[in-house]
Amino acid sequence: MEKGKIVSIEDRIPKLKQLRKSKANRRLVLLLSLFFILVACVLYFLSPLSYVKSVQVEGNRYITSKQIIKLSKVKKDRSIWKVDTGTAEANIKKNQEIKSVKVTPVFPNSIKITVSEHNRMAYLSNNGKFAPILENGSVLEELATGEIPVFAPVLIGFKEGKALKLLLEELDKLPVEIQNAISEIHYAPTKTDEYHIVMFMNDGFEVSATSRTLYEKMIHYPSIVSQLDPNVKGVIDLEVGSYFKAYEDAEQKEDTNEEN
Repeated sequence: MEKGKIVSIEDRIPKLKQLRKSKANRRLVLLLSLFFILVACVLYFLSPLSYVKSVQVEGNRYITSKQIIKLSKVKKDRSIWKVDTGTAEANIKKNQEIKSVKVTPVFPNSIKITVSEHNRMAYLSNNGKFAPILENGSVLEELATGEIPVFAPVLIGFKEGKALKLLLEELDKLPVEIQNAISEIHYAPTKTDEYHIVMFMNDGFEVSATSRTLYEKMIHYPSIVSQLDPNVKGVIDLEVGSYFKAYEDAEQKEDTNEEN
């Protein structure tokens, strides 16, 4: 049987010493690294480096970021880790348009505010001023002078009551793309229909309808328009059936009556 190679103890001792020294060095480096990280963290928390430098707002559509930051009452003279996020969220939720809000510290020195707003279903027009109406039915204060209604139709001739309530219920059922296609809705009651309305669309067409069946009829609006000549504008009547009358035809009829 072949004997294994014999290594003397004298040869092994230097290698063991080197191995131990290497382990000790690694341990020392690790301890020093942890120490410096700890010192850096302490300095960060105690120094202005952790103070709020910026506040970022996400998810807002109607309320400006500046307004939301002001509502939050987050100040820049304190550490982001000392900001009372619960109080900041409660302050922001005092605004009727805010559905939900989350305030989060972001390393090294930022605060992120993520909001979700109630949709504005429409704007109630009154003497040239516009009051937003939310999806939950709340009517807000009128917009500041010069502020333009966006992302929802303007309601003209309406007052708070059952006609407005029914219209909002029907609008809420419609897809967002159809809601956004409506520019103005005029309340135009008749002897036979107290819920009759006239809508002016962003694509130039006019729609005569009733709030009673608004969702049922307007859900087909994209399909109806796709079959019409975009260069020939007129009235799409959705009260009973569904038919189109061009403005040119109406003008010609008026001219004929005048001649007679």
